[in-house]
Amino acid sequence: MIRFSTWLTRATAAIMLGSTLLLAGCHFGGTKGVTTASMQGQFDATIQAYKEGQFVVDGAVLSAVDLGSHFAYLKDQGKLPKTVLLENGDDSKIRKLHLQYMARLQLDYGFRTYYDNKGELTEINPQDTKARALEDHHERAPTAAPPEQDHMPSATGTQY
Repeated sequence: MIRFSTWLTRATAAIMLGSTLLLAGCHFGGTKGVTTASMQGQFDATIQAYKEGQFVVDGAVLSAVDLGSHFAYLKDQGKLPKTVLLENGDDSKIRKLHLQYMARLQLDYGFRTYYDNKGELTEINPQDTKARALEDHHERAPTAAPPEQDHMPSATGTQY
């Protein structure tokens, strides 16, 4: 049987205890995502995303321009919110277009916008999101056009 000195046993136990406390300290109080369900009442305004870059505010469907007008009205009345929560709507999820419009409104009116990113709150950063100019209607990408065909017969009947 191997006998260790009392000093060596105590030093090893102290090192193991210190390592355990150090590792526990690294994980204690780590950053955890804040869920939107727990923060629902903490925002001044809540907006839902809707189809084709539109938004739902208090039950009304608004285009991005109309939403900008709504915030302009609130600013005139002195009731501009400081924080806004953008949520998934009943019919649509938050798209890149919604984030770009909200980034523009955030720049224009100076409030902070957060959105539900897979259950965690994320603040919209206008520089990273590339704020988009507000539009009433977002044009869809053009479909492939049929090739041009010349259906007119030539006057002389000859082709060059």
